[in-house]
Amino acid sequence: MSSPAPPFSYTFSHNVPELLKALNISLAISTYQTGKVVIFSPKDDSSLVQLPRNFERPMGMAVRNNNIAIALKDQVIIAANAPGMAPNYPANPNTYDSLFIPRASFYTGVLDIHDLAWTNKGLITVNTSFSCLSSVSYQFSFEPIWKPKFITELYPEDRCHLNGIAVDNGTPKYVTALGSGNTKLSWKENMLNGGVLIDIESNEIILSELPVPHSPRCYEDGTYALLSAEGKVVKINPEAGTYDEVSQINGFLRGMDRIGDYLFVASSKLREGSSLFKDAPIAKTKTFCGISIIYIPTGKQVGFIQYQNTVDELFEVKVLPNTIRPNLLNLDKELHLTSVSTRENVFWQEAQPQTS
Repeated sequence: MSSPAPPFSYTFSHNVPELLKALNISLAISTYQTGKVVIFSPKDDSSLVQLPRNFERPMGMAVRNNNIAIALKDQVIIAANAPGMAPNYPANPNTYDSLFIPRASFYTGVLDIHDLAWTNKGLITVNTSFSCLSSVSYQFSFEPIWKPKFITELYPEDRCHLNGIAVDNGTPKYVTALGSGNTKLSWKENMLNGGVLIDIESNEIILSELPVPHSPRCYEDGTYALLSAEGKVVKINPEAGTYDEVSQINGFLRGMDRIGDYLFVASSKLREGSSLFKDAPIAKTKTFCGISIIYIPTGKQVGFIQYQNTVDELFEVKVLPNTIRPNLLNLDKELHLTSVSTRENVFWQEAQPQTS
């Protein structure tokens, strides 16, 4: 009788390590269900390294240059990769090519932040609880910067389940929401077919009746989004108010990133016993949790990473460019308190005893 697989066991298509190496990237995923941010890196041409880190309910992530922003249960943290720190990481010297260390934390309270995005004016959060876009604040829980025109007041009532943001050339362009109501949790009344895509500048709905939209993204060749209830990756034509299917995946899709001609799409299983999605089209298929790699010119899945146990739901996947063995320290690690980096040098220090 075979023993059960260890926690966080996964399988992957044979080409994934080689592809990640060729693209010179690693992948970071967030899974609020298990309280982890997980980094997948190519160990060699045939195997992967999985590096899980504990965070409290991680959801949206945003990557820019050497910074990773992560939305947690009641805060937003920013971790930075300081050049020169990775080679001398005391726990595993000469192992990593980058080392992301928490540098800033904004205590927001529970805002149910979904997507995050870097813009020309800084970091923007999709503030789902208050149905608005907001920025982090040094004085308050958040600073509201935009709301749908059908939202009349900012109350923590999750009126439309605002959940995704697309940024075009550093400017916020589109948001997705699961409804367009103005009362508490009104999006649940027609959740499977009430989703909308809103143009931020005009504050007009340009697509409606969408089946649970998530993760809108602007790329050089157009705007993409996920229709979670149908397991579809779509490309949007904003002028015509239409969309075309790019790919079909057997999962609840939420979280997407791209490099070159490859889309990395996060897929989740449906929650057992949940009544919210029992009538969704994907409820009729066997869903999986993991990452699908889509080659955009053909729309075909050309690779995958799939969890066998422990992890059932993902929220985000992000490409970490120009690194094939990164490390990320979490807030529990004392090492980011015992390291000092300057523009010229890095200093690792022994933890000092506490004095009264």
